[in-house]
Amino acid sequence: MALRHLSLRDFVIVRELELELAQGFTALTGETGAGKSILVDAVQLALGGRGDALWVREGADRCEISAEFDAPATLGPWLQDNGMDSGEPTLLLRRSIDAGGRSRGWINGARATMQQLRELGEMLVDIHGQHAWQSLTRPAAVRALLDAHAGADADGLLQAWQDWQQQLQALRDAHERQATLADRQQQLQWQIDQVEKLAPQSGEWEELNQRHTRLANAQALLAAAQAAQQALEAEDGSADALQALTEAQAQLQGQSRIEPEFDAVLEMLQGAEAQLREAARSLRSYCSRSDLDPESFDALDARVGHWHELARRLHVAPDALPEQLQRWQAELDALGAAADTARLQAQVDAARQHYDQAASAVSARRHEAAPRLADAVTAAMQQLGMEGGVFEVALQATREPTAHGLESPRLRVAAHAGTTPHDIDRVASGGELSRLALAIAVTTSARGAAGTLVFDEVDAGVGGAVADTVGRLLRELGQERQVLCVTHLAQVAACAHQHLHVSKDSRAGATESTVRPVAGEDRTHEIARMLGGSKISRTSLAHAREMLQEMPS
Repeated sequence: MALRHLSLRDFVIVRELELELAQGFTALTGETGAGKSILVDAVQLALGGRGDALWVREGADRCEISAEFDAPATLGPWLQDNGMDSGEPTLLLRRSIDAGGRSRGWINGARATMQQLRELGEMLVDIHGQHAWQSLTRPAAVRALLDAHAGADADGLLQAWQDWQQQLQALRDAHERQATLADRQQQLQWQIDQVEKLAPQSGEWEELNQRHTRLANAQALLAAAQAAQQALEAEDGSADALQALTEAQAQLQGQSRIEPEFDAVLEMLQGAEAQLREAARSLRSYCSRSDLDPESFDALDARVGHWHELARRLHVAPDALPEQLQRWQAELDALGAAADTARLQAQVDAARQHYDQAASAVSARRHEAAPRLADAVTAAMQQLGMEGGVFEVALQATREPTAHGLESPRLRVAAHAGTTPHDIDRVASGGELSRLALAIAVTTSARGAAGTLVFDEVDAGVGGAVADTVGRLLRELGQERQVLCVTHLAQVAACAHQHLHVSKDSRAGATESTVRPVAGEDRTHEIARMLGGSKISRTSLAHAREMLQEMPS
């Protein structure tokens, strides 16, 4: 897993650059201001770093950065989950920033968010900047360093802490709302009791109104029904509609033999007779129905009145009472659950237990990893001009549980033999801090998952034999991983497997930076320049050749 190709267009002072990169240790050198760190900046942007219009070369519309990596199988699940698996053995990341500062990113040709680029970048590249030593004095950075070395589940611990705090807050809120909840529960219970006495049923209100209207007009309805029945079938011997219809049929039947048209009329009269008799039967039934008895009106009128009064007192539409009862019951149940402090306390206890388990697991890993990391960095210090120095990772127990566990890691160092280790920011000089940062970077990077390691002038402040050791450490690291290092030190550059030279030229009044591989005599001259400055002497050339010849092919 390595960075194979880097392409830049209109980036800062780079007009156009196509750079092939190889496995092993690659040194990037050049005069001050030539733009060596621009390549590191470009890699960071390709991996989702913060974009800005200042990255766009003056006069250009936009800058573009493309970085092509090997695509290891371990990235397959992430690429598939994010819909970016091209099936190719390579992985292409692309980033563009226009002159207005608007930024866009792509992974294997698919649009990607900056968060996606950063997530992928963390799995591909580990960058150590020239001010990496500053993080050694920041508690959060120290904790992250140790947890990464220990393989501790810091994210799981943080989630357990947040869950515990959330449950605690819910319990506190319940206690604070006890009085308010009790008042609301009492009010709801009274309202529910009042409605339950009425026991309204869904759809009942419409039926009650219909029955109430009929009973309120019962006398008029009965009178109309009885009069209509009497008109159809009189019982006192007076003429009625059915009798008249029968007489009409008799008159026409006697003459139908003579006038055939009477047959059609008779057929209609017979149909009318059947309908009138059916109507008479319906009226008799209507008049005899007990529910239209006016005496039942009082009970029905009382229920309608009670319904109206309850709806008015509760400020609810009468027809909405059944549904409102259900809503109040649901709210009362919810308030009961919210006020159930015993249940909430049980949830707090369970969340605390989960946190304790997570914190204990992280603590165990930290206590196991701390001396192992300290021993490895101490060994590296002996090679970096700090003979007899001791590095420690102290775990100071916190007074209370925290989001990050039960202890606070602190880095302590004794820069010289015979001295007592103290907090790193109290005893280490700037140069010593830089060398410590390099020792830690080399130690921890060797165990990391990223295939490409980038060191941006982390060798600042060292020289002589220490510089030679730094170079050999980086070369050794390059046997396992791809290492890119921006350096000013000839001793470091001479240890590289590949060497890239960065130069700056003025063309048509504009400054441009270019990068080219150097080998053979070109590389010898560059190493000589780094040894003796712009004036290259025979001595510096001889020294450069000697340094390069010492490196195995």
